[in-house]
Amino acid sequence: MFPCAQCGANLEFVPGSDAQQCPYCGHVNPIAAASASVRELDFDAFLREAMGREEVQESITVKCTSCGAESTKPPNVTSGECPFCGANIVATGSSRKSLKPKALLPFHVPPEHARKAFRDWIHSLWFAPNALRKLARQDSRLNGMYTPYWTYDCFVTTEYTGQRGDDYWDTETYHTTVNGRRETRTRQVRRTRWRHASGVVQNTFDDVLVMASHSLPRKYAQALEPWDLQNLVPYQDEYLSGFRAESYQVDLPEGFVKAKELMDPAIRSTICRDIGGDHQRIHSMDSQYDNVTFKHILLPVWISAYRYRDQVYRFLVNARTGEVQGERPWSWVKILLAILAATPIIVAIVYAIMQAEQ
Repeated sequence: MFPCAQCGANLEFVPGSDAQQCPYCGHVNPIAAASASVRELDFDAFLREAMGREEVQESITVKCTSCGAESTKPPNVTSGECPFCGANIVATGSSRKSLKPKALLPFHVPPEHARKAFRDWIHSLWFAPNALRKLARQDSRLNGMYTPYWTYDCFVTTEYTGQRGDDYWDTETYHTTVNGRRETRTRQVRRTRWRHASGVVQNTFDDVLVMASHSLPRKYAQALEPWDLQNLVPYQDEYLSGFRAESYQVDLPEGFVKAKELMDPAIRSTICRDIGGDHQRIHSMDSQYDNVTFKHILLPVWISAYRYRDQVYRFLVNARTGEVQGERPWSWVKILLAILAATPIIVAIVYAIMQAEQ
């Protein structure tokens, strides 16, 4: 809590600024720049030596019986809305200790801009019911939530085995019927010659981002990326005033397992480039992860829900960029009409291809 120096009410952080403001008397309290800097921590050394000594914070978590999301309970609050789906919840829960975050991105998009971004998003949806724009109501309160993430840096060395495929052209003889007469013709066909390949590749990864929450819909949360992580600031409680901060549910080692999954496509792409040729097959990969470092950070998200025909749909707004992602209804009538309209065109294209091949 940060009491106002003039009226004693609780100050709230103002998105897009470096200050807190009293919502009642308007008094502004600048946030002093942190003396510390945002730094990476050694992953292995931390797990081996520092885990038990690191600063922790204790919070009360509550679980929504409607959507299953977990969130922190604000002080002195006994009931309210789930910040993730808008359902009413009784704020009783369990105490949890967790590592204190070291950095965050402060809220930048104010709530009125987030609501406008939501309305613009609704109007941009393809194959949405015609009445959605008129009937969609954002009934639930727009909640500002700091969501926990891990970032990982590392240097990866991968030994691989596979195959390289090189294309070549061959002449093929075939028979066809033209005007009732059987004719013999030739055509060029592409074939692939495969040979064994093996080698070692290296990849460097910086700030592989892993969401440490199970509460947000992962598909939509990932679609909020990219984040301007170069603008991270050292953690200060002042940035959290007026907002809620979720404790991580994915711990540090589990987060690195997920980070490896995110790194895998880039490693495979590097292997394919190293194999070369026109086609590549990867049979085995053995990766060594070195110089692994991490950060525990908080990223700002506006969360709420809207109602359409008695159905609740959740949506998220990136509170740095205004990007909106969320659940939405579909008009199956529009989709069916689009399919029916496209069918003659597809048939015509297939027919033209078949005629050209004769």
